[in-house]
Amino acid sequence: MRAGRLLLWRHGRTAHNAEGRLQGQSDIPLDDVGLWQARTAATALLTRYKPTKIVVSDLGRARATADALAEQAGLDVVVDPRVRERSFGAWEGLTAAEIGERWPEEHAAWAAGGEPTRAGGEARATVAARMVEAVNEHAAGLTDGDTLVVVSHGAAIGLGVAGLLDLPADWRGIVGVSNAHWAELRAARGTAPHTWRLTGYNLGPTDASSDWNAGPDQEARDPD
Repeated sequence: MRAGRLLLWRHGRTAHNAEGRLQGQSDIPLDDVGLWQARTAATALLTRYKPTKIVVSDLGRARATADALAEQAGLDVVVDPRVRERSFGAWEGLTAAEIGERWPEEHAAWAAGGEPTRAGGEARATVAARMVEAVNEHAAGLTDGDTLVVVSHGAAIGLGVAGLLDLPADWRGIVGVSNAHWAELRAARGTAPHTWRLTGYNLGPTDASSDWNAGPDQEARDPD
């Protein structure tokens, strides 16, 4: 048996997200907008699903996001380092312009879909493999009527989706999931136990604000 539904939920916004800095495994906390996004998205998620189990990355921004859901759902969280973000080595904390200035050839290769290695980053295939391993392990202890929520990170979710769909790690057919949004997958029937089907992507309460990344509308927060 395994969970019938899987949600891969990205953490809320951080200062690095707002500034366009590559975050990787640097432990950057949610900012005020990110905390609001986590609470708002958790409420929206619970109007559509009934989570059975919440698994979360060991990085603080993911844990704070998961806690917003766990508090409302009345569940504990399970911390699993295998669903943490991809490491970007020496590039972490830098903007794309800064990376391009310091590592022009490596950055160009990365932008073209290559695998730069000189900066010490983690390979896509490594991230995809650990994400798939973690998801399938946690899903295996559940039943078809259960919903597993995995709170993770942008690059890790994209690579996890590719891996769970049995696509190569260099497949780049989807955009990155937005902060505090999620991908929904359903367990395939009559196939190998690791096989999943994508049923929704970049789902979330995008109607909660005219600009999700700016936080709640000022008119709603400070009425006349």
